[in-house]
Amino acid sequence: MTDERPGSPPSWTSLIPGVYVPALVFEIGIGAMMPVLAVSAGPRGAALATAAGITARLPIGRILADLPAGAIAARLGDRFAMIVASGVAVIGMGLLAAATNLAVLGLGALLLGATEAVYSLARQSYLTEAVPVLMRARALSTLGGVHRIGLFIGPFAGAGIVHLTGSTPSIYLLGVATSVLAAVVVAVATDPDPRRTDRDRPTGLFAVMREHRRTLSTLGVAVLLVGAMRGARMTVVPLWAEHLELGAATTSLIFGIAGGIDMLLFYPAGKVMDLKGRRWVAIPSMLIMGVAMVLIPLTSTAGGLTAAALLLGFGNGIGSGVIMTLGADTAPPGERAQFLGAWRLLADLGNAGGPLIVSAGAAIGSIALGIGAMGPIAGATAAALGRWVPGRPPPQART
Repeated sequence: MTDERPGSPPSWTSLIPGVYVPALVFEIGIGAMMPVLAVSAGPRGAALATAAGITARLPIGRILADLPAGAIAARLGDRFAMIVASGVAVIGMGLLAAATNLAVLGLGALLLGATEAVYSLARQSYLTEAVPVLMRARALSTLGGVHRIGLFIGPFAGAGIVHLTGSTPSIYLLGVATSVLAAVVVAVATDPDPRRTDRDRPTGLFAVMREHRRTLSTLGVAVLLVGAMRGARMTVVPLWAEHLELGAATTSLIFGIAGGIDMLLFYPAGKVMDLKGRRWVAIPSMLIMGVAMVLIPLTSTAGGLTAAALLLGFGNGIGSGVIMTLGADTAPPGERAQFLGAWRLLADLGNAGGPLIVSAGAAIGSIALGIGAMGPIAGATAAALGRWVPGRPPPQART
């Protein structure tokens, strides 16, 4: 519920069955699938570059579906959009499990990227509508934390399935099961506040984008830069570990430790945003990540890289939920889903562009240059957030 509607706000426990549990279950399937997607391409004749192209279908699918996702959620409603997205995810996972060639494998990955966009937007839109502004950042940061937890658990669940079955496609069947279970949980969960303010005839997507083009071209650009920092974060540690020749096991351990720190900070981040304002989290997050990006190329041992990776994970963790919260703050009532589709598109474009900046440095002969370049970008991101993010929580949160 928002402040525009009467009634008591939903409790945290009332949100768990219909929002957080299906989100966790859905992301476990995605997390289990991600590490083996490139591996599945090899036996089907893919070279290393082609395998990388297959994995790139996931972010491409998200980008292509971000704007339609807003229109779908506005037309169907948030909960039904989640159920439909889960159904399409079943098809995508099934295609991956049954794929005998690269075309089918790529189509399955593209569908999964698209379903992630629809599912994530619908969850965000639902919480924006269902939760009062006073607790908005905590609710959305928790959603981001649940997303991280699911992606963290997924690879371990997938490894266990492979150990039991001896078959890589069984991981995709696990994804089928988690997608079905997520849809069932959403379908049977009780809506803590079923009343809606959505218009009977939703405003057109591009009309909403034109109406709010100033916000999208100012704060939206800052969000794009935040997405670039987060996208680069997923790339820099494995790349520098490869440069140091640390080996796959050591690299995975460093990455996992940093991810664990990231995963633990979502609720404190949301509480600070609710009590102090969005700037108190957004700006320090980018500055800390920028320092970590500059330090990574200066490391020469596993211990040094671990320390820099922990700093990077801490910086990202304290910014958990900030993109979703800022989107919720600025999304217009009655046009939330359409606006959030454009909002998520900017974030996903940045997420895809960050690794390209790092790769560009590597292409001209210096991985260190590509990683280090993210430091000044982090500074520019912090400046943009300082310029366009309000210094205090939205007025509704203080009344």
